[in-house]
Amino acid sequence: MQLSMWTYPWDVQDLGFEMVERDLVERAGLNMISLAASYHAGRFLQPRSPRRKAYFPEDGTIYFKPTAARWADLAIQPKVADVISQGGDVLGELVRRRDANGLGVSCWTVCLHNTRAGMLYPQVVTRNAFGDPNYYNLCPSHPDARAYVRALVADVTHTYKPDRIELESPSFMSFAHEYHHEKDGVGLTAEDDFLLSLCFCPSCLARAAYAGIDGEAARKLVRGWIVETCDRAVPAPRFPDFPNGSFDTFRPWPELYDFLLWRFEPVTSLVAELRDVADPGTRVLIIDLKDGWLGGCDLAALGQACDGAILCAYDMQASDVADLMATGRATLGAEKFLGTGYRLFHPEMAGPDILAAKLKPALAAGVDGINFYNYGLVPAARLDWVSAARSV
Repeated sequence: MQLSMWTYPWDVQDLGFEMVERDLVERAGLNMISLAASYHAGRFLQPRSPRRKAYFPEDGTIYFKPTAARWADLAIQPKVADVISQGGDVLGELVRRRDANGLGVSCWTVCLHNTRAGMLYPQVVTRNAFGDPNYYNLCPSHPDARAYVRALVADVTHTYKPDRIELESPSFMSFAHEYHHEKDGVGLTAEDDFLLSLCFCPSCLARAAYAGIDGEAARKLVRGWIVETCDRAVPAPRFPDFPNGSFDTFRPWPELYDFLLWRFEPVTSLVAELRDVADPGTRVLIIDLKDGWLGGCDLAALGQACDGAILCAYDMQASDVADLMATGRATLGAEKFLGTGYRLFHPEMAGPDILAAKLKPALAAGVDGINFYNYGLVPAARLDWVSAARSV
């Protein structure tokens, strides 16, 4: 079983390779590190760093040294994060240490969540039913966005040859995604957030039309519903059980239902392209959540397009984890990689007993891997919880 922990390059730089390896292997009992190869912005509390207690990573940068020839003539160009250009190639050193019988190496790779690129190239971002841009989400239908992610995956896997690459956000993103100082005075419901996340950019409309789908009709319906939402004095959901009904909720509106069925295509085909361009020796996995359909992720189709999935069990009770793993295995099949991910944040994980209870159904289901979030963001004592929880 692959047992890994999501980790940022600056954690390794701040604490040192030897300490990180001791922590992951000896304290947590893990055999792999999932290092961010590309990432978005944020503000992170760094409880163990001897250099800083708060860190603001650069938005939309990569954490490896790119091969110039792979990016020649592409519209969207990568930016190497300063912590790498100034502080050294962490991924390269981890791979060298792996080859000397060290930890396995996975590249945790954010694909289309990139505000830096979205601001520089607004023509490639998703757009809602009113044409408003979501600068934080490059659109999986846009050829330039797809070319950027293909180059990203091809470059890091062929140059560094990690054991696996974990694809985060190769899909459509929600409207509410913690953009800087988000404001919502309406009180958007879950369905409202979903409707505002639907992309009707020119690339999506053209790609849908090529498949025989009238995206413009879907856009008009969604636009009208959003107007109604904004006119209400207080929120009033149309579908109180949303999103439990999946996209079947929208069957009575065939123009939207057909568009939602089509919406899986750009995500699935992009992931298939990423599997094709990745180094053959690197396993390609997607990171997804329970209701992945909200972002255009069809787990069955994605399982055919790549090597498997890591289904995150965030904010779930033990019974929910069991259901998630059973559904994941039934959907992917026995031959595909099935992993899960746990967040070590308080109060979600209030102690090792809570973690053990949530780990138990995943271990019983015979998963192929478990990831934990996140090495640099939690106190060192929680690393001991991981090893203790697995031995219960």
